[in-house]
Amino acid sequence: MKISGVDIRPGNILEYEGGIWKVAKIQHTQPGKGGAYMQVEMKNLQDGRKTNVRFRSADTVERVRLDTKEFQFLYEDGDMLVFMDNDTYEQITLPSDLLGDARPFLQDGMQVTLELWEEKPISVELPAQIEATIVEADAVVKGQTASSSYKPAILDNGVRIMVPPHIESGTRIVVDVYEQSYVGKAN
Repeated sequence: MKISGVDIRPGNILEYEGGIWKVAKIQHTQPGKGGAYMQVEMKNLQDGRKTNVRFRSADTVERVRLDTKEFQFLYEDGDMLVFMDNDTYEQITLPSDLLGDARPFLQDGMQVTLELWEEKPISVELPAQIEATIVEADAVVKGQTASSSYKPAILDNGVRIMVPPHIESGTRIVVDVYEQSYVGKAN
């Protein structure tokens, strides 16, 4: 499906110069002289390269629809991750860097969504929020009672996040995977 250069939005998947690119950021610019354009920051989903491209309203670009499929994470094999198709029980192996910053949040048996392009997996999406246990939390400093004061804590997966002062070691909390931030206490 072709779209105009000014209709590009973050999260869109585009076919550009023979590759598949995911739009990370956009900025609409109207210079005093000349026509308006869209400054687009994109990441190549096949090799991880990043680029900035200007699209004018007259430019058209191919928007790609990806197939999504549910998989279950089974285990880690070196720097490769093994997933199982929930329907066919077929296993596939993918590089762990496909997950990016969300990698530490992947848990055994977790249900994930794989985005496929021409039957090839190009990205792995974890649930937006997971439960984790605090293994280490700094003590509250006396006098820091403002509601906006947060303290550093380390989760059971080794990730450091900021939590409210009342959270202690051993507490189960809900964490936003992509923001790497505290959401609330787990039930």
